[in-house]
Amino acid sequence: MFDWIESHPAFFAWAILPLMIYLARICDVTLGTGRTFFVSRGYKKLAAVAGFWEVLIWLIVIGQIMKNLTNPMCYIAYAAGYSTGVFVGMTLIEKLSLGVMLVRILTHENADALIDAIKARRYGITTTDGAGALGPMKIILTIVPRRAVADVVAILKTHNPNAFYSIEEISEVSKGKLSPYKLPGLRCGGTDGSPS
Repeated sequence: MFDWIESHPAFFAWAILPLMIYLARICDVTLGTGRTFFVSRGYKKLAAVAGFWEVLIWLIVIGQIMKNLTNPMCYIAYAAGYSTGVFVGMTLIEKLSLGVMLVRILTHENADALIDAIKARRYGITTTDGAGALGPMKIILTIVPRRAVADVVAILKTHNPNAFYSIEEISEVSKGKLSPYKLPGLRCGGTDGSPS
């Protein structure tokens, strides 16, 4: 392989090297995006591992850039790899479905069936009566793992399709029933150190 590279230096410099820089940059930026997410959620070990590989790959890539300062394709590959890496990293974080979400539901309709359906799935739930612009309403709050949000929304659309709902990310909870799932990395304020 090295013989082929030596016999085709222009092709390597203007095509293969930029492609390698592009792919490596995607990897290191994807890892960086993951590391930032892991740090913000308290996943210390995952953040440390991602950080190690992110910096190692970056050092290798920047070393190649410094050796080829006169090659504009390397700069283009570096920038394109960065933007693609941001996209790939965010997509992967969404697919991992890590974290905890608050689903807030507001409905003017009878919500008994909806509440029973959420309870039947063993999600913790809090309800209260409220008043909106159109009169009395039921306010329903449930905190679930990110991967369970689609399930809660499906239950909502089945029982109260006209209800208003919002979804927020939560970084910390304290006591109370969370869900039947174990949530690694979740910081809890309960005396036993786990959501109950």
